[in-house]
Amino acid sequence: MFVLYEEDGAFKAGTVLADNDATLQIENTHGKRVKLKRAHVLLEFREPAPAELLARAEAGAEELDVEFLWEVCGDDEFAFTDFAAEYQGHSPTAVESAAVLLRLHSAPIWFHRKGRGRFRKAPTEILQAALAGLEKKRQQAAAIEHMRAELVAGRLPPELAALLPQALYRPDRNRPEVKALEAACVDSGLSAARLLLACGALASSYDFHYNRFLFEHFPEGVAFAAFDAPVPPTALPRADVAAFSIDDASTTEIDDAFSVTPRAEGGWRIGIHIAAPALGFARGSALDAIARRRLSTVYMPGNKITMLPDEVVHAFTLAEGRDCPAVSLYLDLTPGLAIVGEESRVELVPIVANLRHHDIEPLFNDDTVHGEGPDFAWKRELTLLWDLATVLEAGRGKAAGNEDRIDYSFSVDWTEDTADGPGRISIGRRSRGSPMDKLVAELMIHANMTWGKLLDAAGVPGLYRAQGGGKVRMTTVAAPHEGLGVDCYAWSSSPLRRYVDLVNQWQIVSVLQAREPAFAPKSAELMAAMRDFELTYAEYAEFQRGMERYWCLRWLRQHGRGEVEATVLRENVVRLSEIPLVFRVPSMPLQMPGSRVRLVVERTDLLDVEVDARFVRTLSEPDPETVTEPGFGFA
Repeated sequence: MFVLYEEDGAFKAGTVLADNDATLQIENTHGKRVKLKRAHVLLEFREPAPAELLARAEAGAEELDVEFLWEVCGDDEFAFTDFAAEYQGHSPTAVESAAVLLRLHSAPIWFHRKGRGRFRKAPTEILQAALAGLEKKRQQAAAIEHMRAELVAGRLPPELAALLPQALYRPDRNRPEVKALEAACVDSGLSAARLLLACGALASSYDFHYNRFLFEHFPEGVAFAAFDAPVPPTALPRADVAAFSIDDASTTEIDDAFSVTPRAEGGWRIGIHIAAPALGFARGSALDAIARRRLSTVYMPGNKITMLPDEVVHAFTLAEGRDCPAVSLYLDLTPGLAIVGEESRVELVPIVANLRHHDIEPLFNDDTVHGEGPDFAWKRELTLLWDLATVLEAGRGKAAGNEDRIDYSFSVDWTEDTADGPGRISIGRRSRGSPMDKLVAELMIHANMTWGKLLDAAGVPGLYRAQGGGKVRMTTVAAPHEGLGVDCYAWSSSPLRRYVDLVNQWQIVSVLQAREPAFAPKSAELMAAMRDFELTYAEYAEFQRGMERYWCLRWLRQHGRGEVEATVLRENVVRLSEIPLVFRVPSMPLQMPGSRVRLVVERTDLLDVEVDARFVRTLSEPDPETVTEPGFGFA
């Protein structure tokens, strides 16, 4: 005697060795002996052999038309053996019964199981819905296969093109487009970014990084929402000064300018003039909402995303040849450069010149500032401001020697194409702490300190940078900044570029014009703006550093650098001598910080922004007396 039974969702057959009424001892087709409850037996038969039964039943089941079975089946619940007899029109053989069982079991959409060997046909409406879902899955699978094949062949399917940012940066694995992309990545052995770059979905590796930033921080794009154009105020007193700014060539948001006016009683009146967009629109306006959303201008090599629309920047930037609304801080100096008076005013300031670093620095630098350098326009004013900056720096207790660190400037010529895509990178070097750097920095520190004290004395809240115990934080109350050596420090000098400065300017103007401040004490909105700014500003800065690293790799590839020189910062971390690229060299033996080494660049990856280099030899070691701590020269 043989039996057909179900075990773990599968149908099996075996030979009965012992019949104990409630249980059977059987030997299955694999020779394994098992104990089986009689209730689990679906069919008893004497022929054919168990293995043959299963093979012939599976073949017979394939020949049965499930749709026809559903049509001829009654609406009531039934046993498969009864249905087999009705279908065959005679007492079915074991093979015929088993074939019907396998076919019914394999079509759960058409027949619903109601117990062991018992079924019921699916109602018409349920069947139609299930078949529609099945067809949808079939079509989806076909679409996925088509998209996968297109991607592997190097073509971008239009369905994926419409979903590109989401598929690349935040993939939803339930979507067929993403499933196709993942399958194509497995088949091609490429990451999603590399595959899409090969398919032309990305114009270059630059687009991969830039578009990811936009996707995360500007999902609606960089275009500005509608706003009413501000009208710069004209009913302000006009300052009797000739002001000039100092910026690099690419600066369009000119926030600060300076003036030097002789005093009748001797000495000078120094003006620090800050652009005043706070006079053009108020808190709660559409422009405020724009600035509040962006919180800062985003900088990166070859591009920037401004906090305020270009029209607003143009209206309030301190451009030469115009009278510009500004918040001014005047310092009255004796001939010995002692400050004997200070005054803050809201006024129109005539801007007579926009000086640029590349024009002035060759004439005004460490070698010429007190030497016999050539005469040039603004030399007297710049020299006086540098002398004042030196006094202010010493007054903060921060007097220092000459800086030996280097600043790097990145410039991208987008009109040129390279093998890595549009853009040819140039990286310039200039010494940090030049006379121009110092005079601008010290006068800005003094203005930010002075206006912070002004707000604190008036009981008007502002946004301050504070430092204590080495930790820098932002706060809405005046607190010391130990790193700068000042009693308080309120960012106020870049209102065209930072929302914090714009907020502080609204507050400062309210004090100077005796008006209600934009933000009251303990304002929840002020606290929220401060927290959001801190997070966003840090993310923007991280993006800028990442893009500078990316362009450093482009520079290496553009110049075909093989062997390079580098300075050891710590352990196996080095910084290249020509550009500010920092990376690890696992093959480098232990070196003293400050050692110069020669390396061979073996690989650069513009998508992962990585560089692999091999150590060649040590060029020089530093004087041990100059190495004071690990990480020498690491910023």
